[in-house]
Amino acid sequence: MAALKAFDIDAPRWDQSTFMGRLKYFFNITDFRTVLLSDSRLDEAKALVESCRAGSSPPGTTEEQRYYAKKLYDSAFHPDTGDRMNFIGRMSFQVPGGMAITGFMLQFYRTVPAVVFWQWVNQSFNALVNYTNRNAASPVTQKQIGIAYVTATSTALATAVGLNLYTKKAPPLVARWVPFAAVAAANCVNIPMMRQQEILNGISVTDEDGNKLGHSRKAAVKGITQVVVSRVTMAAPGMIILPIIMQRLEKYRFMQKITFLHGPLQVMMVGVFSMAVSKLEPELRESIVSQYGDRVRFVYFNKGL
Repeated sequence: MAALKAFDIDAPRWDQSTFMGRLKYFFNITDFRTVLLSDSRLDEAKALVESCRAGSSPPGTTEEQRYYAKKLYDSAFHPDTGDRMNFIGRMSFQVPGGMAITGFMLQFYRTVPAVVFWQWVNQSFNALVNYTNRNAASPVTQKQIGIAYVTATSTALATAVGLNLYTKKAPPLVARWVPFAAVAAANCVNIPMMRQQEILNGISVTDEDGNKLGHSRKAAVKGITQVVVSRVTMAAPGMIILPIIMQRLEKYRFMQKITFLHGPLQVMMVGVFSMAVSKLEPELRESIVSQYGDRVRFVYFNKGL
């Protein structure tokens, strides 16, 4: 039993200081196969994780079973509240869900009704993902959620429809890039609006041992900015390069004969951060220095996904 009690289930399985270690971690928690598991199986994983944290686990439990339970826990339960997240908002659903929506946005870009419908679907999906993966230490009201959703959706639709009409006489490839412009513009609105409480009230910051030091608005702004940039960057390869590929493929006769497969074809082709104490608000920085001196040089916070 001593060996089981010594097992730290929250310790990184891979070295997080290396690129490959971080890559393995994110591949692990975004494994789309986990969305196929039942709630009861996920709850079993949560129970095992909690028992390991308490210093014990069922007799005969292997190390691999504990790691798999942690994988399921990280993929399906919110890191702040421990609550099971909704199915669509989980990071493990982003590969199949995001692929399908992105593929159809890129395929149905020619008519205004199609643009409106798929941009609305995408922003509804994004709003749910943003809310699900928010920093739960900063609660958001139903009114704020509604305003964020309407604002982001309106921004995406205005950008997409406006550019769609503007590019009627532009080269065909330019029109294919309209969905990316709309997605990028909406992300710049959707995420900050959905997480506005974090900007207004700050988010919890801790030392490297997890001891809470206070709340920081600057940490919130930094975390949300990084999320916006990463969302736009992740969308760029598929939504910029794929249209170029499709533009060339559609010139071939065999592609012209299978237009009904263009949509599915496009579908197929398609955390914790740190911050220096010196970058915090003056009052919080002074509070930390007065209590800990120069022992605490960095604070840590959950930036959300």
